[in-house]
Order: sequence, then C-alpha cells, then structure tokens
Amino acid sequence: MEILSSYSLTNWVLILLGAFIIGLSKAGLKGIDMMNVTIMAIVFGGKASTGIVLPLLCVADILAVMYYHRHAKWPHFWKLLPWMIAGILIGVYVGKDLDEILFRKIMAVIIVLTVIIMLYLEIRKTPVVPHNIFFASGLGLASGFTTMLGNLAGAFSNIYFLAMRMPKNDFIGTAAWVFLVINLFKLPFQIFYWKNITASSLQMDLFLLPALSIGFFAGLKIVAKIKDDGYRKVILALTLAGAIVIFLKR
Repeated sequence: MEILSSYSLTNWVLILLGAFIIGLSKAGLKGIDMMNVTIMAIVFGGKASTGIVLPLLCVADILAVMYYHRHAKWPHFWKLLPWMIAGILIGVYVGKDLDEILFRKIMAVIIVLTVIIMLYLEIRKTPVVPHNIFFASGLGLASGFTTMLGNLAGAFSNIYFLAMRMPKNDFIGTAAWVFLVINLFKLPFQIFYWKNITASSLQMDLFLLPALSIGFFAGLKIVAKIKDDGYRKVILALTLAGAIVIFLKR
C-alpha cells in the first residue's frame, strides 16, 4: 500500500516504537510517554505528530480504563478536570502562533526542576501532601495547555499524583479516566480547527494499533511486578529522563 512505501525502514521502526511506548505508558509506565512525543515529532514533525498520536492515545485510554477503572479516585479526577479543560482551550488558540522549540524547552526545564524537587522530598521522606487549590489548578492548567500543544500533559499530571502519594493502581486508574475524557475533548479541535486528523493520519493509526496493543499488555506485565514504593521512583526517573530528551530535541 502507498502508506507503507511513504516512509523509510528507519522511520517505520521509530513509528512502531512510538506506538509501542504509548501502550507501555497507558498500562502504567507513566513518564515514558515523553519519549513517544519526541519519536513521533522526529518522523512527522511536531504539530502534525499530534494528529497521528491523539487517536492512538484515545484507544490506549479506553484499554486503560477497562483494566484499571475500579481504582479511580474521583475527588482527584474532579480537582484536575476543569483546570485541564481550561488549559486546553487556552492552548487551542495560542498554539498556532507559538514557537514550538522554545515552548518545549521551557516546559522541559519546568518539568526537570519540579522532578528534582520531588526527588528531594522523596529522599527526605517528607510526608506532606499539598492540598492548596493553587497546586491542583496550576498543574491542571499546565497539563491542559501542554497536552493540546504537544501531548506533554503526562509530566505535570504525574507530579500531581505523586505529590498526592497515591498507591500505584489508584494513580493509574485515576489518570486513565482523566486522560480518556481530556483526549476525547481534544479530538474536535484537532479535526476541525487545527485539521491535524485526516483520513490519511487515521489510516496510519490503524497500522499502529497492533504495536500499541503489544506495548499495553507488555506494560501490564511490567507494572504488576513493581511495588508501590518502587513505582514512585520509576515514574520520577522516567519523567525526568523524558523531560531531558524533550529539552535536547531540536
């Protein structure tokens, strides 16, 4: 088929790896999704890649909700959701004229600094859980804004859920519901306003579903072997590594 011959073997390896990583991330290996953002942007370009990735995220979110739905903590869902929607609406109108490279570098620096603070608190065993409304609203707005512009919301939501000291399955289950709603909310803007999702991009997504599915079920196996305390460290490490990759990408 024409779509198969449109990309080199190297590009296909990267594209399939990106879809596999989406599956891993939605199964619970949070933070690794920023690697996918970089990989897809290398092949398709920054803005165009969001149109390829968003339908895949929606499929993976549905799988995650089906598997983890019983673990959702609804108070945290409702704390984040309105602010994330507001952030998305801001991103929709700002995104067309924003310098993408500068945006990614600023976001990466913020994420790295925040993760370093989280690591410091983790090492100090600080038990304080932030309940200030500005904490949830700030991270919610940042998540919504960055998810619209580059599917980078995972880093900020990870910081929120880690700060709440949620057990592993509660973390994954709540995030699954949040991102299912948020990613479905983004679809009309990508289709009708940015025109990033087309028949051609959806055809590409169909080719990538098997790699995504394999990544998801592999991720479930990996996550099941990680204990709660170890899970926090894994997510912090993956989020930090992903932010550094985003910063270094040109």
